[in-house]
Amino acid sequence: MTLLGTLALWLALLVGIWGTLAGFVGGLEDRPDLARSARHAVFAMCGALLVAVVSLEWALFQHDFNVEYVAAYTSRNLPVFYTWSALYAGQKGSLLFWASVLSVFGSLALVLTPRHHRALLPYVAGVVSLVAAFFISVMLFGQANPFQRLPFTPVDGNGLNPQLQNPGMVFHPPMLYLGYISITIPFAFAIAALLSKRLDTDWLVAIRKWTLLSWLFLSIGICLGMWWAYVELGWGGYWAWDPVENASLLPWLTMTAFLHSVMIQEKRGMLKKWNLALIIGSWLLSIFGTFITRSGVISSVHSFTQSSVGYFFLAFLIVTGTASFALYASRLPLLV
Repeated sequence: MTLLGTLALWLALLVGIWGTLAGFVGGLEDRPDLARSARHAVFAMCGALLVAVVSLEWALFQHDFNVEYVAAYTSRNLPVFYTWSALYAGQKGSLLFWASVLSVFGSLALVLTPRHHRALLPYVAGVVSLVAAFFISVMLFGQANPFQRLPFTPVDGNGLNPQLQNPGMVFHPPMLYLGYISITIPFAFAIAALLSKRLDTDWLVAIRKWTLLSWLFLSIGICLGMWWAYVELGWGGYWAWDPVENASLLPWLTMTAFLHSVMIQEKRGMLKKWNLALIIGSWLLSIFGTFITRSGVISSVHSFTQSSVGYFFLAFLIVTGTASFALYASRLPLLV
């Protein structure tokens, strides 16, 4: 199954690269054939990543300790629900979880978005493919492949960190991940609106439910984290201004601001620049939070150990941030 998982990752990467190219070229050149191909690429990438997730979960539940990730985060006596949560307990598995959920959200966005927003969808497919392909490339080229095998097979695994063996582990990380990941969909529509120069309220209507969903996931995740910190870490309170805690709060604040200001644009046609900046900023903050968690540059009970993965995220953050705000600046004359 690990071979199948690795092959699925490579297939997802290749399809994601094609989806990125087809999406942007199809939108810019008004090529319906490429637009359809980009849409299908997102679906295919989603299927490949789900195969990879099933392969990793199979290895976790079968106690295949020859897989380095399985040996590091599970053991034979680990309860079933914690064995499931081991999927996102470590850095490698959480990257796979992120990419797979993003592909699912991207597929749903392409299927559920009404037909009159069709002009935006090629760009949306391109952005989703690009972001997912980045996460997959980190796994394959950043020494973060969850299917990497050991030269020997341990009798038992290390098991899950005792602090993580809490009901909060089953719900808190997925909620935060879902909040972070789903922000990509509004961001994709914002980039689509900028590239297509359709800067009226049309793109706002398309992302209304997604922004509410992102905000809801983040809210639930943060509240669950506060409860978990209180009962598990002995901080004597619900919030300790931990760096990773703060990183999760920042996109929640910008999303909250957007949910309020977007109503003004819909009713009065104001705050167009502000709303686009908030969506772009929210997504960049979600990537920044991911960088803080995975780089190891800041000491935190939430962060993973220091690794080269952090450099990938830093480079991605700089490149996408520069490109996004350069595009935003070029469209400022239209945002009046």
